[in-house]
Amino acid sequence: MRPNRFYNVLRIGPVKVATFNNGRGQTRHTAACTAPNCGFSTEHRDRSAAELAARTHRCT
Repeated sequence: MRPNRFYNVLRIGPVKVATFNNGRGQTRHTAACTAPNCGFSTEHRDRSAAELAARTHRCT
């Protein structure tokens, strides 16, 4: 299987939102926090949900 290729990357605060194609050929969207020791990441079917998760995320 080939590795994920992220495109359409957007940064919202410490969170990066990106689009990728999974192994089944489906387009997915992810939001992942880049702050040290945070560990927040989510995967969504639509871009707006990933962006909403990024906007409402608060690091603890």
